[in-house]
Amino acid sequence: QVQLVESGGGLVQAGGSLRLSCAASGQTLYTMAWFRQAPGKEREFVAAITWRGDNAYLPDSVKGRFTISRDMAKNMIHLQVNSLKPEDTAVYYCAATPAATLQRGADNYDYWGQGTQVTVSS
Repeated sequence: QVQLVESGGGLVQAGGSLRLSCAASGQTLYTMAWFRQAPGKEREFVAAITWRGDNAYLPDSVKGRFTISRDMAKNMIHLQVNSLKPEDTAVYYCAATPAATLQRGADNYDYWGQGTQVTVSS
């Protein structure tokens, strides 16, 4: 079992930055990821990182603005989000899967946090 708790969301002006964090408890040998969901839209993959933190993937839509990292000692992952745009407004979710390889589909993740709201004003 894995429990995930996100933090770090908030209200920020366009062009600003936030650092989202996800604390994991329980079994931690998992690939972990961030997804986001805006009102009326499907959940969207944002970033994933292997349990060792030696491989990560971000889609082109956020690459260059977002960075995912993992702190093995603290059992946490972080998502640094820079140059925020109003279209980045969403609830950001942390997820975990026992799969050893990076996964982009939400259906591949077994454990989810409650989400943290990110709102970007123009």
